[in-house]
Amino acid sequence: MIKAVFFDIDDTMYDFTGTHRIAMKALTDYCRREFPEVEADFQETFTSAQATIERRTGTDCAANHNRLIRFQCILDLWGIQAPSKALEMYHAYWDTLLSLMKPEPGLLKLVAELRSRGILLGIGSDMTAYIQYKKLERLGVLDDISRIVVSEEAGAEKPAPRFFRLCVEKMGCRPEECVFIGDSLRKDVRGAIDCGLHGVWYRPRSKYGEEETEYPCIRSFEDCVRGDAVCLGEGLCIA
Repeated sequence: MIKAVFFDIDDTMYDFTGTHRIAMKALTDYCRREFPEVEADFQETFTSAQATIERRTGTDCAANHNRLIRFQCILDLWGIQAPSKALEMYHAYWDTLLSLMKPEPGLLKLVAELRSRGILLGIGSDMTAYIQYKKLERLGVLDDISRIVVSEEAGAEKPAPRFFRLCVEKMGCRPEECVFIGDSLRKDVRGAIDCGLHGVWYRPRSKYGEEETEYPCIRSFEDCVRGDAVCLGEGLCIA
């Protein structure tokens, strides 16, 4: 019996890829205005900053996703001693992305339907807590969520077993009573399945068509509510 459904956030509950592209342009434009003396290519410096952070913290760490740390590192690489500018860069990026976010089609209806059936809703995401809370608030689902797990709290990124164990522990269910929905086959789907949860691949047909997969797959959240049942991929229905 399914008692809980976990969602990944980025590229699952909303289109991160598209909004990220626009937010990066806003950030690049900001840097060109504020630092005209810098001749280095921004994207190249951005990549170098990420590599520097990974050398310092390792790769299995939520700090890798912390944009403020990354922007601070970019200023260091440029030789600019102005920490306040890192905060302005942070807002140039995140304020743009948050303003553009929209729930994936059918997501809010699915969330409401699951809640009406007494299904507990959870979040499992690789990221720092604050910005993920802001995303959920922007999407209008924060108050619908029972438990939130981010890699900053778990101390490891998906697909680490400790991440999924914490999801199950916080929800108070057994692994086989939990569904985990996400866009990453390796991190979300296989990671969940390896830990005894039901892993479901969010693979929207708007981007990927109807290509076959051996895993339970959601092509659109609009397809999930079917009469008296909620179907989270073939063979995984809540009556």
